[in-house]
Amino acid sequence: MRVRRFGALIGAGMALSLAISACGSDTEKTEAKTVVQKAKDDKKLTIGIKYDQPGLGLKKPDGTFDGFDVDVAKYVAKQLGVPENGITFKETTSANREAFIGGGQVDLIFATYSITEARKAQVTFGGPYYVAHQDTLVAADNNDIKTTKDLKGKKLCKAAGSNSFRRITEGPPDGKLNIQGVNLVDAGSYSECVSKLKAGALDAVSTDDLIIAGFATQQKGSFKVINDPFTDEKYGVGIKKGDTETCEAVNKAIAQMYSDGTAKTLLEKHFSGAGLQLVTTVPQMEGCA
Repeated sequence: MRVRRFGALIGAGMALSLAISACGSDTEKTEAKTVVQKAKDDKKLTIGIKYDQPGLGLKKPDGTFDGFDVDVAKYVAKQLGVPENGITFKETTSANREAFIGGGQVDLIFATYSITEARKAQVTFGGPYYVAHQDTLVAADNNDIKTTKDLKGKKLCKAAGSNSFRRITEGPPDGKLNIQGVNLVDAGSYSECVSKLKAGALDAVSTDDLIIAGFATQQKGSFKVINDPFTDEKYGVGIKKGDTETCEAVNKAIAQMYSDGTAKTLLEKHFSGAGLQLVTTVPQMEGCA
């Protein structure tokens, strides 16, 4: 009897172990689902965008969203099989992009997300879907800052989570200009930077030209872009690290967006009249390795 009971206990233990193992396998399969697979199965995606960047990602008073990043996100999602009503937009800032994509709060990120080597260690990037250039925004009546070098001794905004200030104040490899004597003023976002610029709390905001052009267009007569561009800012689509299937699908969608003329239409829709030379040819893709 004891032998039989012992055998029964062993059998029950093995069954429990197998059940747990099977459960774990199912969990792993769920976690391993790519964004492409999720889009195909669920017809829904959560996409991270910025809520406070005119011309790029802006939440309007009526709760709708507007901007180039928003429209590109809708286009790519459609190519993946997700209709516009299947998209949930989630506010994503420069400071939390890696955490959101890594933690699964969002499936994709379209949020002026410049592709850098440091970020590639944490995120897989699709694209770029546009190559911007860093420039500088000043008050419309400012005649002291005509070139980037004139920022020496001036108050420059330092937006949380952004690398733009480093390209001015630091030397290679992370920086570009190594301008000394720049006084950095902290801000939580570029919308806060622009508010401080308008209030006279700082002298300049320097970041991607599409970002500052959006603010200049929104508040005509208040600001001007000095048109002294430097750097290539490759706007990538943030994807969970290692999801190469989705990266390849996103790249295919971006190429299609340029070849069918949609990219040109969207760029002109959001930035015509800003004084920028818009590039309407398909960017060189970074690759999904």
